Amino acid sequence: MHELLISGIECYAFHGCLNEEELIGCNYTIDILFSADLTNAVATDNLSQTIDYVLVNEIVKKEMGASSKLIEHVAGRIHKSLIREFPVCSKIKVSVAKHQPPVHGYIHRAVFSIS
Repeated sequence: MHELLISGIECYAFHGCLNEEELIGCNYTIDILFSADLTNAVATDNLSQTIDYVLVNEIVKKEMGASSKLIEHVAGRIHKSLIREFPVCSKIKVSVAKHQPPVHGYIHRAVFSIS
């Protein structure tokens, strides 16, 4: 079994329960860990035998572009889309980090992960 981590996909998006969040938006970072048998990619050096970063980025950007109230919901959508696109994976872990969520005080980021 192999793991491929695509880390630090950055997006500006409009998710949140507050009206201001839907208007102002904020920064998000998405990390994705793929678990799969990538022996053929190791042996052949062929992109069709592994996870294409470009396609992963497109899926993330598309799902992040659709507004949700909760990062749990958007992470779930990203997760479902990636599972459909990469059935070779035995496990996919998606983490969505919302930077500086609006609270009374300071939180660097809130992170939700699903696998």
